[in-house]
Amino acid sequence: MGLAVFTHKSGRAGGIFFYAAYFRAAQFRDACLRSLVVACLAFSPSSFAADAPLAVTSYKMAGDATEMRIVMNFDREPDVKWFLLRGPHRLVVDLPSTKFAIDAKDVKARGLVRSVRYGDLGEGVSRLILTGKGPFAVDRLDVLKNEDGSGYRIAIDMSAASVREFDAALANQALTTGSTVSSDKGGRVGTGPVSNPGHRFTVVIDPGHGGIDGGAEGLNGTVEKNVTLAFATELRERLAAVGKYDVFMTRETDQFLRLDDRVRIARQHEADLLISIHADTIRVKGLRGATVYTVSDKASDPEAQALADRENLSDQFAGMEIKDDDKEVTDILIDLIRRETHSFSMRFAQTLVGQLSTSVDLINNPQRSASFKVLKAPDVPSVLVELGYLSNAKDEAQLLSADWRGKAAQSITNAIALFASARAGAGTGG
Repeated sequence: MGLAVFTHKSGRAGGIFFYAAYFRAAQFRDACLRSLVVACLAFSPSSFAADAPLAVTSYKMAGDATEMRIVMNFDREPDVKWFLLRGPHRLVVDLPSTKFAIDAKDVKARGLVRSVRYGDLGEGVSRLILTGKGPFAVDRLDVLKNEDGSGYRIAIDMSAASVREFDAALANQALTTGSTVSSDKGGRVGTGPVSNPGHRFTVVIDPGHGGIDGGAEGLNGTVEKNVTLAFATELRERLAAVGKYDVFMTRETDQFLRLDDRVRIARQHEADLLISIHADTIRVKGLRGATVYTVSDKASDPEAQALADRENLSDQFAGMEIKDDDKEVTDILIDLIRRETHSFSMRFAQTLVGQLSTSVDLINNPQRSASFKVLKAPDVPSVLVELGYLSNAKDEAQLLSADWRGKAAQSITNAIALFASARAGAGTGG
């Protein structure tokens, strides 16, 4: 009978066994199919996307040595933590595991950013490190959804700040979580109203030109960059001798500096005054004497505009021309001029003209204005002193005279004393 069950297909017992075996095979097949479906769902494209690293689709930096914006685009929303480090001054941005598809030219050092590094730290963490050209503030760090629905972006706004401000941000960071995702202007990191009772009145002296940018050349071969450095050094020594000020120079050697780097140095020293020293040439050979300039979008006269145009071309000597027509970049050189700062600049210019008139020759209408980039720090009163014209033989001889330099430097020192005293009396100076 047992053999009949296997061989007798038409018998009832064989039919029952055949259908039972078929049913069990179908159950096994369905179980396999269900397992296969579950496995396929586990490795579906959406699951792959969730587990795959983030992808940086683009990286851009724009700005100058005083303000920078960095934008990174991602394929989906990143979970971001960031914090500051010093020695050197750095912004560290931590991300989930991220694939950085970044063009090398996009991370090339520029403006306020000295270097960009990025990579995988392991254990599902990737890191971006921005090293600043000195201390800086993080004005904003936002994670934003792209308007076209193509993903998300991180937008970082940085600006030059002082060591004190950076250290205050570090202290605040230590007291809180040590990292954050975003801060608005009201919660600006590093540039809040930090108490600074030990601050002394600070002067930054800027010797114009330098390095490959020699500036103007006199009738007898005198080079402007040498004249400005010699005079700035004399002025620094006289101010230091007073003993009441902190004095810095944007350059102490024959060094090329971009115009925005000169502004950055003044801001990072929390300067109460920036004095830029120059000695130009002009086609009118008989024109001579010193001039004091303040900043203005509209020049006071054609000669002032021509001078500003020449000085503003300085960056082109090193192939570093900055386009002013990029409307997507915050232009600190134009948009952030503060009325109070301009007012202080005008007051100092008036005082300076009065003091210089007692010791050196001045041109007609010696207080003038033009759109000098080096004078456009948003929070530092600034003037440009044109010591004289190298195109005039008498002026050239005076600029080379130690006696003349001493008299002019002393007049500027006297003007600074009056200005600093007035600021201190108004509760705005050290």
